[in-house]
Amino acid sequence: MVSKTLSTTQNNIAPALLVWFAQYGRHDLPWQKPRSAYRVWVSEIMLQQTQVTTVIPYFERFMQAFKDVNELATAPIDTVLHQWTGLGYYARARNLHKAAQQIQQQHAGRFPTEYEAVLALPGIGPSTAGAILAQAFGQRHAILDGNVKRVLSRLHAIEGWPGQKKVEQVLWAIAEKNTPEQDLVNYTQAIMDLGATVCKRTQPQCDQCPLSEQCQAHATGTETLYPTPKAKKTKPVKETCMLMIMDEGGRILLEQRPPSGIWGGLWSFPECQPDDDPADWCHSHLALSITSTQALPALRHTFSHYHLDIEPVCLQAAPISSPMVMDTERLFWYNMRKPDERGLPAPIKTLLETLAVEYEPPKLE
Repeated sequence: MVSKTLSTTQNNIAPALLVWFAQYGRHDLPWQKPRSAYRVWVSEIMLQQTQVTTVIPYFERFMQAFKDVNELATAPIDTVLHQWTGLGYYARARNLHKAAQQIQQQHAGRFPTEYEAVLALPGIGPSTAGAILAQAFGQRHAILDGNVKRVLSRLHAIEGWPGQKKVEQVLWAIAEKNTPEQDLVNYTQAIMDLGATVCKRTQPQCDQCPLSEQCQAHATGTETLYPTPKAKKTKPVKETCMLMIMDEGGRILLEQRPPSGIWGGLWSFPECQPDDDPADWCHSHLALSITSTQALPALRHTFSHYHLDIEPVCLQAAPISSPMVMDTERLFWYNMRKPDERGLPAPIKTLLETLAVEYEPPKLE
């Protein structure tokens, strides 16, 4: 069900929104100065499902590491993932790297200015493509990220979860009608800022909103009912045992995960089933002899669609070399004292820090 007034929606929010933005909007975000296509693109990818305050330090470090699209394209994926460590949703980093290579190969290292060419890049959907072109080149394209969906859903009392195709189509139509012909850079930032700073998911600040007099949800005091949330499902729980294997020099064995899937391409610990004997598993799978084991406190890491319960076990390997470990590129002895630029999932980074504090390896004779 949608608002009956939808068919008469006109471009009537831009003037008020732009006046509000001039005084209250965010004008000092790091990707705005300078506002190059490369910087806007990287910021938009980082901002997918991540708040501005979290993104800013990652963005600044990323720009220092990869100053332009060509530096990003030629960088090893491990170096890119290292810069992304802790930001989550690592497919974004892999797609960013692939897109940079595509820009280098197909567009002579220049970010494309045509909508269809931008949309063809890995990791970029219609809203992200529109946001990049509007902010970097002033082109007229509507956007519909999570903040904008919330603003428009409340403004027109649009019922239904915005992830549903029919509801999303209605919101796209409203977004298109309300996108002005001029001042696209400011309008695009303004409507995102309104959703992020005023029209918040909880406790919206309607007394500070320039659109409150037009807002149908505000008129009936039902702001927090919109947008309709997605029906919640109980997340399944998976279990794993992570093996934190230490050699005689204090290095930790890491294993690179497959290029796709959870933590794709990142470095983690070898894993076995919780009911496996860790020492036996190491002997049969890695040809490593284990001299001692020590369990660390379990922890839970939550992904978007399931919980992962991790049982970390520290193991001391006998001071002998293992041909299986030495000869494969997917296994690496990691020196915690001199860490290199290697992509690590946040829980793995936390476990390594815990290991340095809590684990006491046996003294060698």
